[in-house]
Amino acid sequence: MLIHRPALTRFLIERQRAGLINADLRLLIETCARACKAISVQVHKGALANVLGSAGTHNVQNEEQKKLDVISNEILLEANEWGGNLAALASEEMEKPAQIPLPHPKGEYLLLFDPLDGSSNIDVNISVGTIFSVLRCPKGLDEPGESAFLQPGRTQVAAGFAVYGPSTLLVLTVGDGTHGFTLDPYMGSFVLTHPGIRIPEDTAEFAINVSNMRRWESPVKRYIEECLAGKDGLRGKDFNMRWVASMVADVFRVLSRGGIFMYPRDARYKDGRLRLMYEANPMAFIVEQAGGAATDGHIPILDVQPASLHQRVAVILGSKNEVERVTSYHLGSE
Repeated sequence: MLIHRPALTRFLIERQRAGLINADLRLLIETCARACKAISVQVHKGALANVLGSAGTHNVQNEEQKKLDVISNEILLEANEWGGNLAALASEEMEKPAQIPLPHPKGEYLLLFDPLDGSSNIDVNISVGTIFSVLRCPKGLDEPGESAFLQPGRTQVAAGFAVYGPSTLLVLTVGDGTHGFTLDPYMGSFVLTHPGIRIPEDTAEFAINVSNMRRWESPVKRYIEECLAGKDGLRGKDFNMRWVASMVADVFRVLSRGGIFMYPRDARYKDGRLRLMYEANPMAFIVEQAGGAATDGHIPILDVQPASLHQRVAVILGSKNEVERVTSYHLGSE
């Protein structure tokens, strides 16, 4: 029996007809999806295409860039600068926003992206991905600068991420839930395979880099120690720990079967480690739309007012009841 699974284009057209998105936003999302397909090809070629290893350069955060960081960034820029949907773009790999070059027309949206999340894993063949976020551009700006992008996560009109693993997956929200698409390599299209994703409110699985425990704040230590105590402890049940060190892979696991993902602030990263605009905001939007929660330990991530384009933030997201427990520990310690 043939299973009906609509392709991404049909899915978006149906949202457009329902008044959830307009034609420009639909085309922008489709453009990002095509860019993700192109990045997927490069990732899966790996050493065959000589795209592994360091590019010999550093990004604005002074992190060593991998060859695929640079390649992925260029793919997303080239794909999006001419379509007429965008007023400007911002990338985790670039210090300042990129303007739409002449003679291309400008649109009403702003695009932010992390072109290759988890790229430190690429040389050891662990899943990596791409994260993107879409905002509306404030009216009256011919060349939107950094301040135009500094909008709270609640103002996002769309967000998504791709995972380049055994199969290439695209997870997307336009504000009506979270949906997952799998790339059909034979047809060349993303197909809806995970409609209406819902994260269980409770979990017995957590993802955190325990090697940083000595630097954590006491509320995080308290929560993890309770999990590690298992059936003999306060929680009365055993927990499993998972840690891929690739946010896209860790978050997709949370979306698939529940869990809590934590990259908290600590003595070394006092503001947090992950980027608010390129990682935390789009992932928080996706997770909340799937019935989960996302906070910085004190307030919902989507309510954080950005102060700079490359701002860092603590991230605790996933199953709602677990996230609320960790947040209560932070608020109690105050």
